[in-house]
Amino acid sequence: MQHDPEQISTPPDGRPMSEQPAWRQDFPIDTPQDNYVARRDFTKFLVVTSGAFVAGQLYVVAKSQIARDASALAPQRIASIADLPVGGALTFNYPEPHDTCILLRPDENTLLAYSQKCTHLSCAVVPDMKRNCLNCPCHEGVFDMATGHPLAGPPRRPLPLVHVERRGDELWATGVEVRTV
Repeated sequence: MQHDPEQISTPPDGRPMSEQPAWRQDFPIDTPQDNYVARRDFTKFLVVTSGAFVAGQLYVVAKSQIARDASALAPQRIASIADLPVGGALTFNYPEPHDTCILLRPDENTLLAYSQKCTHLSCAVVPDMKRNCLNCPCHEGVFDMATGHPLAGPPRRPLPLVHVERRGDELWATGVEVRTV
């Protein structure tokens, strides 16, 4: 009778089973069987892992959609018009406390607001009123102040636009527009 070499238990030290201590005969280590993975088990693992990834992605999409819907409905007071002189800038948080934004007043009648996070790697952009641009000092990105579109550097997407309303002498943030082009 011929034995299948993959089905024979081989002790780790290589000696025959007759020369092994008694405890090893009671607890043999079957290395070939230990390393065998059935196709059915492997397929189960792939299906469960893929399902976990899909569930995680659906959670992220649902959470971001809920947050976007909730933040679009909540206007927030930013400042008084007297707090922002012509040629000045003011930072504020909108729609969440961790979302920093920048409010600009390049001339008497113009108010602009953008997310302060660069669209490249989220470094804070700073205004350069003399050159009418917003600079990202981390990677030398430059954005047009009037539109928020990138002019130079690695950023390829424009800054998210924060909608601002003037209600009497008060300035209010009323929404965020994430733009792709």
